[in-house]
Amino acid sequence: MLVSLNLLAFALCVVFLAYVAVICISYLRLAPPPPGEVDTFGWHVVVPCLDEEAVIGTTLHRLLAAVPTAHLWCVDDASSDRTAAIVAEIAAEDPRVHLLRRTLPDARQGKGEALNHAWRAISAWEAGTRDRSRVIVGVVDADGELDAGALPTLASDRYFGDPTIGAVQVAVRIANRSTGERPAPRTPWRRRLLDLQDLEFVGPIAAMQLLRERTGSVAMGGNGQLSRLSVLDEIAERAGTPWHGALLEDFELGVHVLLAGHRTAYCHHVQVAQEGLPTVGALIRQRSRWAQGAMQCRRYLRPVLASRHIPNAAAFEIAYFLLLPWIQVVGSIVYAASYLVLFGYLAGTAGGPAGWIASGQWGVLPLVAVGGLGPFVIWGVIYRARVEPSLTRRQAVALGVANWLYSALHHVAIWWAVGRVLTRRRDWKKTARLAAPAPSPAPQPTPIP
Repeated sequence: MLVSLNLLAFALCVVFLAYVAVICISYLRLAPPPPGEVDTFGWHVVVPCLDEEAVIGTTLHRLLAAVPTAHLWCVDDASSDRTAAIVAEIAAEDPRVHLLRRTLPDARQGKGEALNHAWRAISAWEAGTRDRSRVIVGVVDADGELDAGALPTLASDRYFGDPTIGAVQVAVRIANRSTGERPAPRTPWRRRLLDLQDLEFVGPIAAMQLLRERTGSVAMGGNGQLSRLSVLDEIAERAGTPWHGALLEDFELGVHVLLAGHRTAYCHHVQVAQEGLPTVGALIRQRSRWAQGAMQCRRYLRPVLASRHIPNAAAFEIAYFLLLPWIQVVGSIVYAASYLVLFGYLAGTAGGPAGWIASGQWGVLPLVAVGGLGPFVIWGVIYRARVEPSLTRRQAVALGVANWLYSALHHVAIWWAVGRVLTRRRDWKKTARLAAPAPSPAPQPTPIP
């Protein structure tokens, strides 16, 4: 039984190493596209709001400067603070800002319903004005900051300039990281936690998205997703509304785009910055929601595998994502048991650790280092080389080692999500925002190499 356990752990390590190698290759080969014609499209940005008084004013001013040809649609989902009043004040000064108010009991039914409300308003606004396939609807969170150079890149032939592309997801950064423009926490471990979230978004998550571009299965995120209005209309005709009720409504939308026969794309050279989570509890809660959302989306497994619009490679990758939470559950058990066996050998060998080393059993340690530590440490090195060159080599390696420890939080989150699924809980406490600093008059883009 112990031999079988070790073989299973070894097989999982080999598969994981191969996967990391493939996504690293895709990540390091990317080059930016030439800009497209912004004025050939109509641009709309939806900002869902629920008690966003601390950040919404700053966010709107930044967006107005960053995307000057876009209309901003703020959906106030029955906020209990001054969110609606702040939006109304800005809307009175700039006709590009629109306030959409939802009231109880219809409000607070999830982000998807708020986005559907905005889609209906934009659909009516654009009725009969232009080709709806040339109207782009984006989603930016209430704490989000979009690059000033976003629209020319998104209008390029690699993205919406290609008529087969139905939706695009941009890169996500953590605005309050150590090297970011927003103030970072004073506590060192909280700063490190935010840096690890930034590394995760522009490192492994970005690399996975770039691999998905090759398989045809790019996923949408909750912040920085953009879709053609015509595609949202088509999804609504097929499924009632563009967005639906899963906790992972962003991924769900991407699946519907693919099922409708359109392609999705990932734009690594445009970024949207958002607040990171400065506490472990808030981070685990967020990742548990993501995991539970993926579990809820398992109902799409059969339609994806049966779809004639989705290529085999894309269907396989989506199936892998939908099954990933359960794979991680099994993996966490296998890895934990393997480490317990290793420590059992270490403690049970005559002579203790010295006897264990003398017996030659130490040969397993390089495998543990390469298969268990290496795939996480490498992202610290890549992060320094491609994103944050101000880091020293020592800091990059330290961040990579911390990334290995950070990965353990995802296992905790997975088990929390499993518990919520078994108890059929769907409620989630909204994370409080940090007050955002005032925007600069003309924010400049910070492209990711």
